[in-house]
Amino acid sequence: MNESRRRFIKKSGTGLLAMSAAATIPAGPVFGAVNGPGEKKQDLFKFAIAGWTFVKFKLEPSLDMMERVGMHYLCIKNFHLPFDSTPEQIADFHAKLKAKGVTGYAVGPIGMKTETEVDQAFEYCKRVGTSLIIGVPEHELLARVDKKVKEYGFHFAIHNHGRDDKLYPTVESVYKKVIDLDPRIGACHDIGYSMLMGIDPAAVTLKYADRIFDIHIKDVTMASDEGRDCELGRGVIDFPAFVKALRTTRYTGMCSLEFEKDDTDPLAGIAESVGYFKGILKATL
Repeated sequence: MNESRRRFIKKSGTGLLAMSAAATIPAGPVFGAVNGPGEKKQDLFKFAIAGWTFVKFKLEPSLDMMERVGMHYLCIKNFHLPFDSTPEQIADFHAKLKAKGVTGYAVGPIGMKTETEVDQAFEYCKRVGTSLIIGVPEHELLARVDKKVKEYGFHFAIHNHGRDDKLYPTVESVYKKVIDLDPRIGACHDIGYSMLMGIDPAAVTLKYADRIFDIHIKDVTMASDEGRDCELGRGVIDFPAFVKALRTTRYTGMCSLEFEKDDTDPLAGIAESVGYFKGILKATL
């Protein structure tokens, strides 16, 4: 179903160029804050969009779509902000986001096959001005990731990619690899891939809460390999139960919509999915 995406992720680390001094662009928030005294009750997590949603679009039309559906946080992909971007290009990128009321909160997913690619990914994240990397490193590179997390102080979330992913098919497979590493190394939970393997996203959220730092949300038509991406609420994922799990665990990261049903004309599906998820949040708060 998403073989082209898997190939892209595996290759996306290749060709990273050496990075220079850190950019001065301020980082967007990665983790939420607890409500203060007298404030209206609200969720600790935020609703965002994963950059892969706009894989067929340049930055400007992507931001236009985000503005039309009222979304304000973006997980940054390198096809919108290349790995070798200059400080001027990074500043221009953030200016375009700011003009649409959007904050880039993380970079990735980024595939990593060598130690050099790990190093360059961390420097890219620093220059971009975020503090969360969504990554897919080879198993033998996890020690290098651990070293870099300690050096930079970033969070690093490994993305699960389902049954066909030999590295990290599930959040459990991520957890087993990182449990003895720095506690800032964890998972980016793609709930669609979990559901395609017959794994309940709510149960995953409850079981691995301490190591889930980012979430990519989508819906699928079946809890099997035959399932296909669809608008939120039209598939088999129990979103009220999933949201309850987020609140039970006091999740403070992002829930990034990753809409893949129609990557050439996604706006209607994005709008429906955004409306559905916001409706679930409001109805169950």
